Amino acid sequence: MIYIFYFLFYGFFLTAIIGLLASWIDRKVTARIQYRVGPPLLQPLIDIVKLLGKETLIPAGSSKITFLMAPIIGLASVILVSTLLWINNINPAKSFLGDLIVVLYFLVIPSVSIIMGGFASRNPLASLGASREMKLVLSYELPFILAMLVTVIKSGFTFRLGEILAFQAQNGALVRSWSGVLALIVAIICMQAKLALVPFDIPEAETEISGGVLIEYSGSGLAIYKLMKNMLLFTLPFFLIIVFIGGLRFDGIHLLYGVLKYISLVALMTVIRNTNPRVRIDQVVKFFWGPMTIIAIIAVVLALLGR
Repeated sequence: MIYIFYFLFYGFFLTAIIGLLASWIDRKVTARIQYRVGPPLLQPLIDIVKLLGKETLIPAGSSKITFLMAPIIGLASVILVSTLLWINNINPAKSFLGDLIVVLYFLVIPSVSIIMGGFASRNPLASLGASREMKLVLSYELPFILAMLVTVIKSGFTFRLGEILAFQAQNGALVRSWSGVLALIVAIICMQAKLALVPFDIPEAETEISGGVLIEYSGSGLAIYKLMKNMLLFTLPFFLIIVFIGGLRFDGIHLLYGVLKYISLVALMTVIRNTNPRVRIDQVVKFFWGPMTIIAIIAVVLALLGR
């Protein structure tokens, strides 16, 4: 019963609220940078509610079941990841063997669901966007996994999130070491790509391919995808906070520290998206398989030497 509560309240409800709030902050800051007023506080929620009330159109010739199921699969994976992270953060003793691997696996599924939906729609622009999303995933996953390997090595070769948190509680956050700093930098840039934010918004690229993978989605399907992306705005930074910065604590001054950790990551994502132009997919592949992978490998070597 307790796990159902975690799933519904923490995994879905609380994550959705914080994700929508983070989306508003991102849009508001972006608007201010561009000398605009920006949306009201409830605008992200209003957008989703309006979409849920609209008709869901299915393109002719598309794979109907795959087209409709893709956003649901993506949202379900985000809820499961968030639930696992909340359980480990609140009660590290509930961790199970290999839950870090499970989280990494589920974090790929939102991108896979976008690829499925794009190809299932049979739209040329959506297929192009799905192809770009596929190449984007193949490019950033290698350095991202190497960055996670640093946390495994530093925490005593454990794949349990609870033990990683316990190690940091006793020895300090992993980001305090050189290998931890390098790995966190790589992970943050990979997170920007996972969220498909500028400069890595190539799969959607509204000015080029009119929304790409989401061009054929409307109504509830589009609402679910937007909610999924908003929830990822919390889930991904939360994951990095757990594995690199000691997690979130809710007692005394630590609550303020936890809020500042999250706000800092969201602010950094906003700065990156507002100070960089969109890059081409070939540049992305070279960037992640080149400098980012090299930095991640250096971090792994430093972590091994530090042991």
